[in-house]
Amino acid sequence: MRVYVPLTLSGLAEAHKNGELGPGPLTAYAVTPALREWYVSDDIEELEYAALNRAAQASLRMLAGNPQVARRRIVVAVDVADGAAVADPDAGLDQSALGEVRVAGPVPLSKAAAVHVDAEDAEPDVAAAAAALGAADLGDDDAQFTVDGAEDHDLLWFGVQEIPALIG
Repeated sequence: MRVYVPLTLSGLAEAHKNGELGPGPLTAYAVTPALREWYVSDDIEELEYAALNRAAQASLRMLAGNPQVARRRIVVAVDVADGAAVADPDAGLDQSALGEVRVAGPVPLSKAAAVHVDAEDAEPDVAAAAAALGAADLGDDDAQFTVDGAEDHDLLWFGVQEIPALIG
């Protein structure tokens, strides 16, 4: 099963140093029944893209809570055994939990399929979005517009072998 783990650049550096994402439990995002129902699509690529975007939103939340790290959203796509990622059945169609899963333990970085990272030119929009996130959560439409501005930037795809260059 493919899951998308949200990180920050410093979190990616730590995972690279340790050779694993963890310790567990890890919050990740995947194609869950609730995400399928919400997204209303049978196209697995579209659904995986939706899960990736959910992880990117979670990475933005990490940035908002950690102002000293680089303003780039990071998502690591990893393959875990079926059943290793579990959705909370009580979350149902809770908008904030769509696609969210828990992976009980650490995941070796060798299980990573790719790393998705904001381009450098996205940093100003991502920084503004991280700063506006709290106000957006409280219903401020202007702040939500700023947060949505970060989502206008697609994450770039990198191979796992490129992590040293990303964190260097």
